[in-house]
Amino acid sequence: MSVTSQGVDLREEVDVYRLRVDAYHHLIEQGVFGEDDRVELIDGELLRMPPINPGHAGKNKRLIQLFSTRIGNRAVLSVQDPVTLPEHSEPEPDLMLLRPQADFYELANPGPGDVLLLVEVADSSLRFDREVKVPLYARHRIPEVWLLDLKRKRLEVYRDPGREGYRQVLLPDRDQRIAPLALPEVEIAVADLW
Repeated sequence: MSVTSQGVDLREEVDVYRLRVDAYHHLIEQGVFGEDDRVELIDGELLRMPPINPGHAGKNKRLIQLFSTRIGNRAVLSVQDPVTLPEHSEPEPDLMLLRPQADFYELANPGPGDVLLLVEVADSSLRFDREVKVPLYARHRIPEVWLLDLKRKRLEVYRDPGREGYRQVLLPDRDQRIAPLALPEVEIAVADLW
């Protein structure tokens, strides 16, 4: 989201205050946001996220079932929960597989080192997810991201993160099987995603 006037980015002329994760948490604790407010902190900016439509919600439920029946105690399944990306971002991806932790992350949100796989489901948010969130995850060294493009019924797999983005991008066919690199035994038929 860019503040513009006649095609000029006005942020180039003023200093922009980027909200830090700790300040964002303070706002949450103060009750600034209600339970139903869908906001995410991305690169220091609070962004209002679109409501989840039935197709998106149904895909989340399908993913929950697919992963929960396969992961056992090898990972913690996290659904639409925050991941803290120091120090200016706290997105809420659709699904994550996290390293097992005895307290199930009750004391603090997971960070990049806790994420084994992160999944974003995209319909109206595809461009934002692909151009903003996926590069953000790469910069924070999230090892693997799956982006489900609901409109094209296509899975995009991003691996090998770096400062410039993911160095490996796969577009598996529907007849292939795929597993997260960190959990090779958690194999899923791509066709089962749809």
